[in-house]
This record gives sequence, structure tokens and C-alpha cells, in this order.
Amino acid sequence: MNDVFSRHWSLDPEVTFLNHGSFGACPREVLDHQSELRARLERQPVGFFVREYYPLLDAARERLGEFLGADPEGLAFVNNATAGVNAVVNSFPLTAGDEVLVTDHEYGACRNALDLAAERAGARVVVATIPFPVGSEDEIVAAILDRCTSRTRLAMIDHITSSTALVLPIARMVRELSQRGIETLVDGAHAPGMVPLRIDEIGPAYYTGNAHKWICAPKGAAFLWAREDRRATLRPAVISHGATIPPGDRSRFRHEFDWTGTHDPTAWLSVPKAIRVMESMVPGGWAEVRRRNHDLVLEGRRLACAALDIPPPAPESMIGSMATVPLPDGEPGRPSPLYVDPMQERLWQEHRIEVPIGPWPAPPRRVLRISAQLYNHITDFEKLVRCLMEALGNTVHPSA
Repeated sequence: MNDVFSRHWSLDPEVTFLNHGSFGACPREVLDHQSELRARLERQPVGFFVREYYPLLDAARERLGEFLGADPEGLAFVNNATAGVNAVVNSFPLTAGDEVLVTDHEYGACRNALDLAAERAGARVVVATIPFPVGSEDEIVAAILDRCTSRTRLAMIDHITSSTALVLPIARMVRELSQRGIETLVDGAHAPGMVPLRIDEIGPAYYTGNAHKWICAPKGAAFLWAREDRRATLRPAVISHGATIPPGDRSRFRHEFDWTGTHDPTAWLSVPKAIRVMESMVPGGWAEVRRRNHDLVLEGRRLACAALDIPPPAPESMIGSMATVPLPDGEPGRPSPLYVDPMQERLWQEHRIEVPIGPWPAPPRRVLRISAQLYNHITDFEKLVRCLMEALGNTVHPSA
């Protein structure tokens, strides 16, 4: 680990942690701030929720909106990006015969939500196959547009794919789809904090993302943004008092999403603190955080590809702070949602390396995904590659 930065996190120093992408990791200072908020809540729960909650929430939303380049009136906090996807697909007016477009790289949980919404409406889910390895953004745009028809109503597209860690040309795709009369739901689970982000400039109908990953907020901090013309018909996954409270100085959208029942909102309220803490760690602020992580993960990918004797599977311009490389085939079979490849478990048990190895596109084919955060150092990746090659036994070429 990088001792200059690792002191800011509570991560086990005995673990080589190369999986920031799955659940994130929250700095100590942010966790301390959340604990203070939680203590404040518990000292006077009624006072906190009745008198303090909305002003604190509005301030957090304003800061997040500034960071995302998004109108804060269109922002709602949710617990995770999957909750944001569920709210959209359950609210979108699909009818029998409509088509919804998704790629074969979409995160499984979000794909499940889309499948169910389409089934209920009698709509059809159409899958665009994105190549991996991939040579250019043009290949991705062409693959998606090729599956559009006159019946396509909504496209759910990743900003950054989970399994393959590709930064997709999201603004270009939103523009192309909009010209065809197709609305876009952007699954931006990994994008905030990893890549520069201006949602208003991208122009989707909906954008959902996590703050607990690359912004490094506490677990349970995420958001859903909706374009102004889509807010009146967008409903949260949980319907509560906001459905019947007179709008007044808060819109129906605000009322419904801001209160979905009693829960601990301190992760949401800690987002501004996470933004400040992360940008203060290096002199160049967030731009420097992103640059360091990008450069480090590219070097880690170079080491892995050289050891496996394979070319980089995607252009550097399509990489953020994560990178995926193909591995030799593993075991056949259908993995569970929390599937752990035997190679992943071996790296953990024998070397205390935490890194995801998963099936792609289906078993027995599999991929290794690495993440880089400030607490990582190039020696982490050197150790990973050394131990991986020892476990593989030789440099068998991954499946093409």
C-alpha cells in the first residue's frame, strides 16, 4: 500500500486491496464525521428528523449537484445505484410491444430490474453485444445503434461497465439515441469520482450513480438525477408520506424521494465531507486524484498483460481507475451473484490479495479486474501479477 495515503483509510495493512471498485472504502475522517452526525441524531431523534434533516439534506444535495454538474432540484439521494434504476424502470411508461435496450455488459442486478419491468408491461428487452476486447469507441456506438428500432423507448447504458471496466462514450451515445427519439437511463454506478462528470452536459433523461465507490462516501450514499420534464412522473421504489403531502415549497419529486420512511440518512449527509476530504489529499484536488488513479491502474494493467502475453484489451482512453484483463479459462458452471472464482479465493487465502476474478462473458471464460485508489502503490500490482502467475503455473494465453 501507499503509506503516504493509506493512513487516511482503515483498511487492513496486511491485505493487498485491489478491489475498491466493488464496495469502495471510506476514509477515517469521513467515517468520524458520519459518527458525529449519527450521535447528533440519536441524542434527539425527533429534533433531528423534524427540524434539522431537510436543511442538512438540501445542503448535501447542493454540494453534490455542484460536483456532478447537475441541477440539484433534479437530484434525489438513494441507497445505491440499483435503487435508482428500480425507481426509473418501474416509473417509465412502457406499454405492450415497446422495446427497451441494454448491453450485454450491464450489471446483473440492474438488468434484473429492467427485465421485470418489461415483463410486467409486455415490452421486450433487446440486448446489444459489445465486443471485449474492444478496439475503439466507434465499435461500441455501432453495436448499440444497430439494435435500435422504431419501437425502442428506453435505453439503459452503463457509463462505466462493471465486469469489463470500460468507460463508454456516454455523451455521444445519449446524443445519438436522443436523435432517434429514445430516452436514456445512464447507470453511472462507478463514474462519480472516477471520471470528470457533467450530467447536465451529457443530457440523459435519468442518471444514477454511487457516492460510496469513488467519491469514498459511507456505504448507502448514492443518487438519482432526472431531467426536469421527467421528474413529475418519477416515483421512488418505496412509496411513503410524500405521495400525499401538499407540494408547497418542495416539489412532489422532492417530497417523495426525500422521505421514504425512517432510516439512517447519515451516509447521504456525509457526501459533502467525502468530496472535501478526497480533494484535499493531493494539491491538484479531484483532477489529480483521478489522474493518479488512472495512471496507476494503466501501469498495473501493463504488468498483467505483459505477464499473460496479451495485448491490452481496450484503449487507454476507455479506462478510468479500473481495468479488466482476460484470464485463462476457469471452471464451467453457473456462478451465484456473489460468486468467488477459485483463483480469487486462492490469491486471498495464500497471499491476502483481494481482487475480483469473475466469469465473462460466461463460464468457463473469466476476467481479472483491478482497481487503483490513492492508497494503492505499484508494488501492490507487482505482487498481484507475481502471485497470479505462480497460481496459474504458466503463461497460458487467455481465450481470444
